[in-house]
Amino acid sequence: MSLQWTDVLDIAIELDESYPDVDPKTVNFVDLRNWVMELPDFDDDPERCGEKILEAIQMSWIEESE
Repeated sequence: MSLQWTDVLDIAIELDESYPDVDPKTVNFVDLRNWVMELPDFDDDPERCGEKILEAIQMSWIEESE
């Protein structure tokens, strides 16, 4: 399974599993973008990422972590 930027919920789940001690509310978008691109299953063009996608990923990650 390869993840794309639009796989917001799946990315949030992977981030929650990869960074269990991180509060997603405190993560800046630069780190978030880098962490997503470092996920083993992630395979998408970095240029396709924007602020709205990162916001959606962060919101989903917050929901997953609660």
